[in-house]
Formats: sequence, structure tokens, C-alpha cells
Amino acid sequence: MGSIQSPDLSFDIIIIGAGIAGINCAYRLQTRLPNAKFAVLEGRDLIGGTWDLFKYPGIRSDSDLFTYGFAWHPWPHKTPIAEGPLIISYLQECISLYHLDQYISLRHKVVGGDWDSEKKRWTLSVDNDGTKKVYRAKWVVLASGYYDYDTPLETAIPGLDRFQGKIIHPQFWDTGYDLKEKRLVVIGSGATAVTLLPALVKSGVKHVTMLQRSPTWIVGFGNRSPLKWTQLLLPKKVVAWLEWLWFAIVPFFNVCVAWHFPKSARKKLLDSVDEQLKGSNVSSDPHFTPSYNPWEQRVCLAPDGDFFQALHGKDGQPAKGEVVTAKIKTVTEDGIECEDGKQLQADAIVTATGLKMCWGGKIPLRVDGELVSPADHIIWNGCMVNDVPNLMFTVGYAWASWTLGVDNTAITLCRLWDKMQEWGKEVAIPRLPAGYRVEEVDKVSWLNLTATYIKKAGGSMPWNDAHGKGPWKARGNVWIDWIHARFGNITKALELS
Repeated sequence: MGSIQSPDLSFDIIIIGAGIAGINCAYRLQTRLPNAKFAVLEGRDLIGGTWDLFKYPGIRSDSDLFTYGFAWHPWPHKTPIAEGPLIISYLQECISLYHLDQYISLRHKVVGGDWDSEKKRWTLSVDNDGTKKVYRAKWVVLASGYYDYDTPLETAIPGLDRFQGKIIHPQFWDTGYDLKEKRLVVIGSGATAVTLLPALVKSGVKHVTMLQRSPTWIVGFGNRSPLKWTQLLLPKKVVAWLEWLWFAIVPFFNVCVAWHFPKSARKKLLDSVDEQLKGSNVSSDPHFTPSYNPWEQRVCLAPDGDFFQALHGKDGQPAKGEVVTAKIKTVTEDGIECEDGKQLQADAIVTATGLKMCWGGKIPLRVDGELVSPADHIIWNGCMVNDVPNLMFTVGYAWASWTLGVDNTAITLCRLWDKMQEWGKEVAIPRLPAGYRVEEVDKVSWLNLTATYIKKAGGSMPWNDAHGKGPWKARGNVWIDWIHARFGNITKALELS
């Protein structure tokens, strides 16, 4: 590998990742810190992160685009839920319109980061198409997502190696595979599986079965803005602001109601499911009656009820979509045998069993030569970890749009930078209170959900303190966090020097 050294590769701030979090952070730095020199390093060939990586049929947002989109460039389309290509087009439009491409370097994969306390700088080792580059920065922002782009989550499926058909993981979908008249089994019950079933039915498969070990909550809703009538009366900017406000408040309010009144929430969702299943041969019990309460795990969305429609027959023909709730006994040469004796024939098996989570794009980070082990750290203000200097990471919400959370991080960074410039400080390190022992903390996942793939990630992610106070309290309330990022005390528990 060749090597390049250049004084031009020294920056005030380096953002790692040009997905939605990295693009948002770049805009905030450009507009709020016009004198700061920054760069965005993206390891892939194109911007977009998740939306560039995933190619499976029907790939779409699982949050509304009015709040998943940027507050500074409103989502311009009428549908709250949109598919991947439209989202990529939106991101490209934002980059072009606000000239953010001048900061982005594609095919620049960060392979290591080292903090030097004497120099008060991060040194980043970067692979640019086989050429080694060395970047330096006062601050680093990890906008590299929360899952492993290279490796899917491995799930033990007995007998899978015996299967003679096609095995596909949604993260690496084979776009050249001909789906026509194929029988598919999709293993899983999360957002990916719920998206795939109706999309595969529309693609011309012979039959598709979603095989789930246990059910998940699925909500069907009309894929249109409830405020579309305002478009006839108000200016576009006002409409956009109202739509952002509506989708930032109402869904989160519904989540809060579900948390406080779980029995009522269960009944409401089950009544909705029963209504959508009328006329089909599918019952809500056991297929749509989870053992957990709504929003203990993320609720899956079915825009315009497309998932439930796929379970209905058409023109006198049986439904091409099916849901089976059972445990796998073994995979056979031509399908799956369930523990209850049911046999599922398949030409292809899709393993939609979750993502392999990781922190900071798996980049090994060191502070004065000592490797940072994420699981040994507690999260400060939802965006830094204790004892690691001048490093922020972007994370969103499990029960609201991701962008609401990552924007709070970007705003926090801008405010903190301004204060440190004013006070003549160069280094910020979150410090735990005296006597605080990380190993004794009641730790909870930073997403605070009970999904299997999140539980499996425990050893590779930093933690929230379940009983944390002040800046050590987990993010959870969208509006309190929004206010705190913009007006709250963002230097508490920081050692500034």
C-alpha cells in the first residue's frame, strides 16, 4: 500500500460516514461553524449509507420522511414512507443544493484512529483505493451507523448447509436472481421481513412465506400526510414546518401512551390487525399477537396496509403471501421442516434475522495507545463516552425518526465547539463521578429495546446507565433532548483543558 502525507489533511473536525447522519452533520458545521475546517470521509463508492447498501425488493424507510428527512431541507414528496431510490435521490439533491460535495471524499475508508494527548489531535489512518493517507483532526464524529456493513448477523439455523436452493441475506441481496415463479421462505419477523413479503408478492413470485419464531407488532396506515389539506391554504414552507411538527409530536405521543397504557395499546393494535385481516384465511392469533407490549420492541409499519393485502387472495386465486409461526426443526434439501411438522417448500431462503451491530464502523480507536473497548464505557448526553477525548458518535431513536437524534448530536457539537473556542479550550473528556464503577452499573442498551439482534450486540456497544442522572441519563424523550441540545448545559461532567 502506498502512502501519502500532506499538510492539507489536517482539519478541525472530521466526520466519518456520508449517510444521513454525516450529511446532516456536514450541513450543521457549514452553517453554524463557518470558520471551522472539516471533511467527510466515506469508505464506499457512493453517499447514502444504508440506502446505498441495501438493494432488497421494497427497501424503504421505517420512519416517516417528514422527520427522517432533514429539518433544514423538508421532504418534498407527499408520502411519509418512501422506498430507497427516492431517499437516495433526496440525499443527492441536498448535497448538490447546499454544496456539501466539496467536503466529501468517497472511497476513503478509515481503518484506525489514535488520540495523542500531547498533540491534542486524532490521527486517522485512511485507505483510499489501496493508498494510505494520514488525516489529523481536533475532533472526530462517528457517523458510520450502528451495524456491520461487511458481515451480516449469523444466526444458527439447523440444516441450512443442506439446502440445495438459493440462500440470500437481505443485506447482500442478489439483484440478478430471477424471482419469477419462485417459492421463497423469509425467516424473520422484523421490519425487513415485513417489507419483503408484500414486495416479493408484487415481483411475481409463485409464493412467499414469512416464517417467524414469534410475532411482532405491525401497524397498517394510510401512506399520506394527514395535513395534506393545508397544501391548498398555506405556503409550502409553512406546510413543511407543520408536517415536521406533526410527525415529531404525534407518533412520539402515541408511543408514550403505549408505554403508560399497554393493555389499551395492545387492544387498539389487535383490533386494527383484525380489521385488516378480514376476508383472508389468516388469524391474528398467534401470528400477530406478540408476548411483549407495543414499543418494547420497534413496531413495524405497513404503509397502505400492503403487508396485510399480500395475505389476501385476488381474483379468486389463493393468496401468494403467507405467515407461519413456528420453530425450525431443520432445513432440508428443498425447504424447511418446522417443529410442529409443517413442511415449507422453497426455491430460495431469505435470512432476515437482524443486523450485526457494531460501534463506529468497527474502526479500532486508541487513546494514547490504549485500545478503546466500547462495552467498557458509559454514554454521555447520547453522543460521547467517558474517558474518550474529542469524539462524538451519532445515534437516533428506536421509537422516533433516526434523524431527530443525530441532529441533536450535530447541534451539541456546534455549541460545544463555540464554547471551547470562547474559553480557549482544546480538549473535552466526559468524566464519570468519583466512585462510579462502570462494571457495577445497571447497564441498558443504547437503543433500549429487547430485540434479539440488539441483545447479541451487548459486548460491542457502549452502554446507557439505567439509573443515570444529568448527562449520564439515557436519551429518551424526543422533545426534552431537542431542547437540551439547543439550550441546555452541554459542558456538565466534561473535563475541559
